[in-house]
Amino acid sequence: MPLKLLGTIASSVQKASTSYESIATVTVGSGGSSSISFTSIPATYTHLQLRGIMRSDRSYPLDIPYVEVGNGSIDTGANYSWHRIYGNGSSAGADSGASQNNMYTLVCPGSTGGSNVFGVAVIDILDYANTNKYKTVRSLSGADLNGTPSSVGGQLYFSSGNWRSTSAITNIRITPVVGPNFVQYSQFALYGIKGA
Repeated sequence: MPLKLLGTIASSVQKASTSYESIATVTVGSGGSSSISFTSIPATYTHLQLRGIMRSDRSYPLDIPYVEVGNGSIDTGANYSWHRIYGNGSSAGADSGASQNNMYTLVCPGSTGGSNVFGVAVIDILDYANTNKYKTVRSLSGADLNGTPSSVGGQLYFSSGNWRSTSAITNIRITPVVGPNFVQYSQFALYGIKGA
């Protein structure tokens, strides 16, 4: 009898309806790029996800790219907040910002941080098309510099932030904080997530 009951319960479980669909991919060419942008994002998904690899030409081991969003155009006003925790294997820290012009949520190598090393990031933008709430962003980002320079082995960021607007997000821009450019082969891919 217990086996029959288990079979009944199992047969009533529904498969999750979530799926990822590719929207667009941007790859930086040989001249570098001061930012990576996505525009005219359709409002047909529940959430968005960005997956990226990046490196800047900042003359320092690490750079801290930031994210901005908007509806029709990028919002550069003091309408963002963020907080993050970070570590490098031997020490950790945390900081935050309120009423900011962008969200500092990423980390990547600069020009002196390990030859040909790229950082990685996964960024979720939740309920991006919902016009009844502010928009929440969460990200996981990191860069391993392979001990070059020895004083900076790498860094891992776990961060979140929000855009204090009820407008649907149709535009996203990622920019190196110092840069001034992302280098060739830096790439971000944007995905739409359907379902819950």
